[in-house]
Amino acid sequence: MALKIELKPFERIIIGESLITNSDQRARFIIEGNAPILREKDILTAETANTPVKRIYLCVQMMYLENDIAKYQELYFDFVKDLLAAAPSCRKQIESASNHILSGSFYKALKDIKKLMTREATLLGN
Repeated sequence: MALKIELKPFERIIIGESLITNSDQRARFIIEGNAPILREKDILTAETANTPVKRIYLCVQMMYLENDIAKYQELYFDFVKDLLAAAPSCRKQIESASNHILSGSFYKALKDIKKLMTREATLLGN
């Protein structure tokens, strides 16, 4: 099934290993294939991954973009262990994200973790 994307002017998107920046007009296109795709609003950088849940998100994002679970697996488990020690109530969503990772559904894992980011921001008062 094809993915329909509409980009705002100057919005960026990652497709595979390429960062694409839209021109000064809205653009609409259809993507077919299995390349990893992340819109600008879903991309975290190392500089913005400044909380425990954001670090987990960044780790899963890298697994997704590089299609390499093994490279980030130990780091992921370290981040998850630290989060669960501090906030055991996050276990259900972390387990769901982990199951998505194991089944190769990285985008679904990122969505689960994004929900945790919202919860974390509320708890931190942001």
